[in-house]
Amino acid sequence: EMTQSVEPKVLDVSPIIDGAKFQKFHWLTIFWCAYIIIFDGYDLAVLGVILPAIMTEWNLSGAQAGLLGSYTLIGMMVGALSLSALSDKIGKKKVITVCVLVFSLFTFLCAFATTPTQFGWFRFIGGVGLGGVMPVVTSLTSEYSPKRRRSLMVGLMFSGYSVGGMLAAVLGIFVIPVLDWQAMFYIALFPVLLLPFMLKQLPESAAYMVQTQQWDNMGAVLEKVEPGYRHEANTVYSNPSVVKDNSKARIVIGDLFLDGRMLSTLMLWAMCFMSLYVVYGMTSWLPRLMVQAGYPLGSSLSFLFTVHFGTVLGALSCSWLMDRYSGRNVLVAYLFVAAAAISALGFASNSVVLYGLLMVTGATTIGSQIGLYAFIVRFYPMTMSSTGMGWALGVGRLGAIIGPFAVGLLFDLQLTLQQNFFSFAVPAVLAAIFMSMVSNRKTVS
Repeated sequence: EMTQSVEPKVLDVSPIIDGAKFQKFHWLTIFWCAYIIIFDGYDLAVLGVILPAIMTEWNLSGAQAGLLGSYTLIGMMVGALSLSALSDKIGKKKVITVCVLVFSLFTFLCAFATTPTQFGWFRFIGGVGLGGVMPVVTSLTSEYSPKRRRSLMVGLMFSGYSVGGMLAAVLGIFVIPVLDWQAMFYIALFPVLLLPFMLKQLPESAAYMVQTQQWDNMGAVLEKVEPGYRHEANTVYSNPSVVKDNSKARIVIGDLFLDGRMLSTLMLWAMCFMSLYVVYGMTSWLPRLMVQAGYPLGSSLSFLFTVHFGTVLGALSCSWLMDRYSGRNVLVAYLFVAAAAISALGFASNSVVLYGLLMVTGATTIGSQIGLYAFIVRFYPMTMSSTGMGWALGVGRLGAIIGPFAVGLLFDLQLTLQQNFFSFAVPAVLAAIFMSMVSNRKTVS
């Protein structure tokens, strides 16, 4: 009974996490979160890579092929809405485990689909896992980032997305001619194989451990975050974000429209819709459009690689410029450049020019999309930034779902290459116009 008489010591975990220096712990956390995001990027890009092959094999029309791209994104939308909320109830690690198992196994099963319908179902269910895991790893990375390195850590993690896209394109160039398109889906088993190591090294969410009063586990993680720290048996932890969440009034969607934000919020939604329409319409159809224009499949895939390579440069340059100049104007400029580059793609006769334009296209379309995320988070007051982000992305996802299908319908019309690219340039111009109507002032908290 004697041990119980010791007074518990209450300690707030945030200052320790916020003030930490970069440790092995931080690198491991980024590594595993980025690893998951790489497969996310791979999974979305892989459809564009195999589209020319499956359209021939299953004799699909453009509309049918486009729907296969849309199914994954519908699944992602379902996953993002349903599974990410679950992480507050059962912890982030469990949700990550379930999601990785689901998206790995069902993406792997795509290799054994014999009909477009089966393939579509596997893509949809796999998409649920993909969509569920993305917000969870993003918030886990953000939660354990030292304060002054937060955007860098999240940025590093998101670059895994482009790495996945490049990986899909490179493997496609070498694997499809030798082993057929099915082999592209075998790779999806990798995340499952490494799951035990991942679970050993990934920390559980601090907010969740405090909520469920796992004091010893919390202490063990803090000792890794800050090697000088020692957990004592009688320490009880607190975390301000947990308390605030229980007591604060719920943020309702209507709040996004208050304080003169009505027009800006609607414009951000419209811009997200157009921007994601371009991103997903382009990435899923680029190789097929290039094959139709007479380029061999190998070079069509190297075009996709170039777009994803440009993305990395675009995301970095866009974030850098946004920290220095008006975020809105940087995004507007990027989107106008995107429209110009995409329009010019249809007329490029020289391969150097073509690769250059594709790199600029990747940098300005997907790069500005990543910049837009940063803009939205800063645009709304702290208490509603995640709600603002959720809604903008939710509306944007509709653009992502409609994109591949709409491009498929256009594909069936047998348009010229110039007309096809022009159909991407129009929404890019619209996105720029919508963005220019967003208010530039920082809204007050």
